Amino acid sequence: MRTAISHPALRIVAVLAALDLLACAGGQQERRQEIAQPLQSESESGQTPDGVSTRAKLLFEDAVKAYDSQKKTKIADYSVLEAKFKAAGAEDPKLAEVDYNLGVLAERQGKKDEAISHYQTALKKKPMLKQAAENLAVIAQNDGRVPEAVRAYESILAAYPDDPSARARLAEIYRLGGDHDRAMEMARLALIREPRSLTAYKVMMLSYLDRKQVSMARLVALRALKIDDNDPELYHTIGLILLAENEPAKAQLQFKRATEVRPDYLPSHVMLAKTALAQENYPGAEEHLRRILQANGKNAEAHLDLGIVYKGQGQYDKALQEYDLAEQINPELAAIYLNRGIILHRFKDSPEKGLENYRKYLLLLGGAVALSAEAPVFGLMNEAEQIIQAKADAKRAEEGAKMLELAQKAQQAKMKEAEEREKHEQDLEKKKTEPVETTTRAPAASTPAASTHKAEKPSRSRHAPAKVTQTPPKDEPKDDLEKM
Repeated sequence: MRTAISHPALRIVAVLAALDLLACAGGQQERRQEIAQPLQSESESGQTPDGVSTRAKLLFEDAVKAYDSQKKTKIADYSVLEAKFKAAGAEDPKLAEVDYNLGVLAERQGKKDEAISHYQTALKKKPMLKQAAENLAVIAQNDGRVPEAVRAYESILAAYPDDPSARARLAEIYRLGGDHDRAMEMARLALIREPRSLTAYKVMMLSYLDRKQVSMARLVALRALKIDDNDPELYHTIGLILLAENEPAKAQLQFKRATEVRPDYLPSHVMLAKTALAQENYPGAEEHLRRILQANGKNAEAHLDLGIVYKGQGQYDKALQEYDLAEQINPELAAIYLNRGIILHRFKDSPEKGLENYRKYLLLLGGAVALSAEAPVFGLMNEAEQIIQAKADAKRAEEGAKMLELAQKAQQAKMKEAEEREKHEQDLEKKKTEPVETTTRAPAASTPAASTHKAEKPSRSRHAPAKVTQTPPKDEPKDDLEKM
């Protein structure tokens, strides 16, 4: 037998259903390169070794300085930076580093397709620009195109056998695939070639964390911080370590530190949004979710959770709009239908539509057999069905009452009509039985006087004529004299 659930439990279910999905969305680690730095000094010809003009080089250096300045202030104005790099590129189109840096800026803004285009253009201009090839491989890896990413890293290693970064990236793929031994081996090889390889340190940190070796993960993290204390991913990973040690408050501080170091660092915004939602801190969750959607407006999980934020604040129409957006992006996201069903069922007086959404939620999860009998959705479905039944019963009762009322009115009308008809008939009968004269006389044929006096014609007045009682004239002869 399904049982209804209380509102507090319902809020927890709705939040958790979305948090699991949001966590998956935040599982991708951002491992992007920094922008390309200024080129080498010009030769005697006034050009760089790559044949780039001196003016283009100076404009490029100015753009890099602007980037570094914004990085220190933690206030990014991408439009200004893009304009500066484009100016350098316009001065000398051969400057492939311009296209590469524009790709980095586009990626920072969540413009993945634009970033890919810039990286590809950079490689066409300068095939040996391995940073662009590596970033394209990272994008493929994050998109789930792991074989493509592996081939790209291996191509880099074929051209640059001692490249530490490509080895560290391959180590990360092995870690994600559960091959921790090989991941650790590749990370160590990367560190041998480059002792300050943060990517290799991060792989080792996460590998230890995956295997519950929290103390070792913390030790590696502290070493990495000595190399670069402005890397947001390090603070993020330390936050994950603290969560594993059951210290959520300290973990929160690390996630916040990561977003302070780099405001557009999405994985930490995801973790902060998760925590805020779990605590029903809806304004705080909304702030981080908007950051995520600013970087990637096609994030269905973020739209779903923003809908939960609006629902928690009682803004049900806005919540439904977010669920619709999430469905447009990913119609297979089961939690959309659970959360939409709750609003339709409990707050929009539409249990029928709510029930439809609950059924779709179950269908996407594999049917009722895929969930335990205690799953809250069953209680919600039972509650919706009871409301639908109650509404149907109430409608039938209302229709019955209306029919009874109409029948009573019809009966009363018939009774009134019968009374009026009966009264009318009585009036007619009464008129027929009323006497026309007050005295009794013999038939008019036997009296001469009767033939001489004719009744007056009735008046044509619209008013009924007055009744007149005729009295015989005093000089009328008596009948008995004639008999004599």
